[in-house]
Amino acid sequence: MTKPVLVVLAAGMGSRYGGMKQLDPVGPGGQIIIDYSIYDARRAGFETVVFIIRKENEADFRAAIGDRLSKFMEVKYAYQELSDLPAPFTVPEGRVKPFGTGQAVLSARKLLEGPFAVINADDYYGPEAFLVIYDYLSAHEDTGKYQYCMVGYQLRNTVTPNGTVSRGVCEADEEGYLRSVTERTKIAQQPDGIRYTEDGGESWTELPPDTPVSMGLWGFSSSFLPEAEKRFSAFLAEKLAADPLKCEYFLPSIVSDLIAEDKAQVKMLHSPDKWYGVTYREDKPEVVAALARMTEAGIYPEKF
Repeated sequence: MTKPVLVVLAAGMGSRYGGMKQLDPVGPGGQIIIDYSIYDARRAGFETVVFIIRKENEADFRAAIGDRLSKFMEVKYAYQELSDLPAPFTVPEGRVKPFGTGQAVLSARKLLEGPFAVINADDYYGPEAFLVIYDYLSAHEDTGKYQYCMVGYQLRNTVTPNGTVSRGVCEADEEGYLRSVTERTKIAQQPDGIRYTEDGGESWTELPPDTPVSMGLWGFSSSFLPEAEKRFSAFLAEKLAADPLKCEYFLPSIVSDLIAEDKAQVKMLHSPDKWYGVTYREDKPEVVAALARMTEAGIYPEKF
């Protein structure tokens, strides 16, 4: 089998956090949050990383990340372009936001020939997640169905007190295969529990704290790319007219469709680690403190 490749979604505009949050130092040695993911991925076995970025940010990414990481990882770049749409679709007038994680992964389609894992640039996933997903991708090929996977976290380990977060709420069968992933874009930690809203906060629905959720750590075979490309056209045909400026093509939605059509099996792997991220600027002190503790415990070297 071709060795699994790591794909990093780093084209986010950082609108909630403000600025280029992916380049903000958080480690005791000046590391940025993606350094920890790359460190964990490399010791799990990944040797190649593809960064999906905005073309206008390339110089900053090369200087802050790519040039340094290229000493021990093969580094490639793909560019998420707003205009990268299938014919006959064009960018709606006034739209500035890219079309989401599905479009982002498709922007790397010419660089991916075998299995690959997908992560977000601004999330800390923990060492265990990369170990289990690399092992799975290295041992499973498509059979009668596509063989995909994802790493699930307990919801309580993935929320922030500083605002709402977006999570894929997972439902699995008794054998640990996903039945569905439902994207909840506004989940909040409240004084009396964790809830989500779909109507701007007028009403809230409770979610149990041990609910398994996706943090965007997915594993796919190369079969995912043509499926996602084909479905992008259908998505645009349905959604552009209704919400031309904000509709997004989410990876979990693609996965859910493939499961519903009985074309894919998605194994839900598990990580006991706590998620850390910088969704909001106020999240940074907790992330800095947590990484300092893990460094003191010997999980990471002070400088790498």
